[in-house]
Amino acid sequence: MLTREEALAVLQGVPDPEVPVISVVELGVVRDVQVDGDCMTVIMTPTYSGCPAMREMEADVKAALLARGVPQVEVRTVLTPAWTTDWIGPEAREKLRRYGIAPPGRAEPQGFVTLTRARPAVACPFCGSADTQLQSEFGSTACKAIHTCRACGSPFDEFKAL
Repeated sequence: MLTREEALAVLQGVPDPEVPVISVVELGVVRDVQVDGDCMTVIMTPTYSGCPAMREMEADVKAALLARGVPQVEVRTVLTPAWTTDWIGPEAREKLRRYGIAPPGRAEPQGFVTLTRARPAVACPFCGSADTQLQSEFGSTACKAIHTCRACGSPFDEFKAL
C-alpha cells in the first residue's frame, strides 16, 4: 500500500485532460488523499460544478493508483470550499504560460462571479505584451477565454481567474 505522500507523487503524473501540461494536483482539484487499510480515498473538488472533464479526471486518478498496486480506490467529490484558481501554484502557472495559456490572475473575493465588458489586460504568454484583445469570453472550455496579441499577432487562451 502506498503512503499518502507516495500517492500524491503518483497523482502528480496524472495530467489535466483539458490542459495536459499540468497535473490534477497542480491544478488544485486533488484536495487530499486518505489511507484506511486497503482503501485509498482521493478527495477532489471540480473547477466548477459542470466541469465535463471531472469524470475523466476521476477515472485517471483511480487508474493511476490501481496501476501502482493500491487494492481499492475511491474518489469523493467535495464542493466546499469551492475551487478557485488561487489553488494553482506558481510553478503550474509558469507551465501554463510556457504552454501558451495566459495563467489566471488572483481571484477577486466576491459572493458571485460576474461577467463584465471591462476587464484588465491579459499579458501575452508568448511575448509578454499587455497590448492584447479579448476575442471571446469562452474558449475551448468554459474556464478559458480567447485573446489575440496586437504586438506579436498570436492568438492565445487565458485561464480565467475564478
